[in-house]
Amino acid sequence: MSAEGSKKAIFAALTANAGIAIAKFIGWAITGSSSMLAEGVHSIADTSNQGLLLLGQNRSKREADRLHPFGYGRDRYFYSFVVALVIFSLGSLFAIYEGVHKIQHAGDHELESPYVAIAILVVAIALEGYSFLTAMKESRPLKGSSSWWQFIRNARTPELPVVLLEDSGALIGLVLALAGVGLSMATGDPVWDGIGTLCIGVLLGMIAIVLIVEMKSLLIGEGATDDEDAAIRTALPGDGVDRIIHMKTQYLGPDELMLAAKIAIAPGSDATSIAKAIDAAEARVRAAVPQTRVIYLEPDIDRGEP
Repeated sequence: MSAEGSKKAIFAALTANAGIAIAKFIGWAITGSSSMLAEGVHSIADTSNQGLLLLGQNRSKREADRLHPFGYGRDRYFYSFVVALVIFSLGSLFAIYEGVHKIQHAGDHELESPYVAIAILVVAIALEGYSFLTAMKESRPLKGSSSWWQFIRNARTPELPVVLLEDSGALIGLVLALAGVGLSMATGDPVWDGIGTLCIGVLLGMIAIVLIVEMKSLLIGEGATDDEDAAIRTALPGDGVDRIIHMKTQYLGPDELMLAAKIAIAPGSDATSIAKAIDAAEARVRAAVPQTRVIYLEPDIDRGEP
């Protein structure tokens, strides 16, 4: 469900951003607005990012081989990390440079046809809003009762948090661009357009840093969520398994969790009963947390020791 939901959100963002990028560059060519140029580059970056996310999903489906015996699921994390770098380098740094340049040379860049820019920005806000609402809709089943910030911090499916942050940043950036153009019109001073552009750059930089930190953590390897950990610890004991001696988990990809645990078996158990206990424990765990697809259980005689 997560892969299909994230793909739908990606396609919605891809369609919206491609159309918005064209409109913004047309608006920049007509008006000369640096905010419009920064937003155009931002939309180009976002459109490229959606392509990278789709590429990551496609490459993650490759079959496991000798070199990668656990498969290629982490390709989705890698390409999401690349997306964060693109947002920072192509989006944030360019907007900051353009904003500073416009502020320093405000007198050389007069806005032309500002109402064209405003019309394009309003349409762009509507399209970005559609993309953002689609991402929220697809994220809700995974978010559960958590806050949106908790979902972004704890989600093991990288694409939905990326799209959510991109779209929210795009919406705020459009409002900043609209404010910059509006204030330039109201005051007759184009420096406000540069200030709006600079604010867009800072905003994109903050979003990129959050994504870089989160995707780096997923690339290194994160374990089960608190709820999943509790469900596994509840499911493992029973039917020949007395207790868990120790346990470790790690996500091999967004939809594949690995579990390794040492379990205590009742003294006197024979090989057949131990094998049946392990099979039953694996079935209980998979029923409780379906994404636990790789399970290694090491039995030990229960001596009452931790």
